[in-house]
Amino acid sequence: MLTNWLARSVGGALRNRRPCGAFLKCTILLAALSVTGLPWARAQETAPPPSPATTAISTGSLVETQPAPVKQPPEREIAFEGLDSFGHYYIFAGGGSSHLYTGGIEYDRHSWDYFLGAQMDYVAEILPIMILNEPAKTDLWGDTIGPGRKNLYGVGISPIGLRMEWRSNKSLKPFLLFKGGMLAFNQKALSPSSTYENFTLQSSLGILVKASPRYDLRLGLWGDFHFSNGFMTPSNPGLDVMNATVALSYHFGKPHSE
Repeated sequence: MLTNWLARSVGGALRNRRPCGAFLKCTILLAALSVTGLPWARAQETAPPPSPATTAISTGSLVETQPAPVKQPPEREIAFEGLDSFGHYYIFAGGGSSHLYTGGIEYDRHSWDYFLGAQMDYVAEILPIMILNEPAKTDLWGDTIGPGRKNLYGVGISPIGLRMEWRSNKSLKPFLLFKGGMLAFNQKALSPSSTYENFTLQSSLGILVKASPRYDLRLGLWGDFHFSNGFMTPSNPGLDVMNATVALSYHFGKPHSE
């Protein structure tokens, strides 16, 4: 109907020879069509894509946050140990004919990763009981010069140590142990011209036997206990004793299961 009306209006205007009035009517009609068709044209337009920021926010809101895993404490144990020497040799020291007995507490902590298939543990030790049985009379180099024997009493500490433990989750666990520190006796050890204090270096090879989920029996089958004063005085006999150790280890934290 709108088209027919437009044709009649334009034709009548032309017949009446009023070009200006016809042109004005056409212009008004086109403007009206444009206004009425604008909403429909807008409806046909494609919506713009969402901005990257909006997409990121929407995507992030759908992701479920996972709680951070709880970090487990490292494996730790404490051992009540005893040492008995059964011989000596002259490699790094010149003292002889002496026997050493100790009792103490050792702390072990899995502080490093693994090396050569062995668990690497930090070791520290306190020896509140140390007994050195030596000749009653010795010379400058620690050699016996008279009859009789005497006991020296002391304490020791080894704050630096390393243990390599293989098959750590099994019932039988071989180990290799190194410790370093100091000790002090109530008398000058090995020679009357020596010192009360000495440096220590220990090594031990043995096996841990699982007795229960929390307890291990540790057998040091062979070890070396060396001490000397590092020539703090001209007299430094030093001593190297072969020894065996036995200890009962208690594991902290969760039970130590195979």
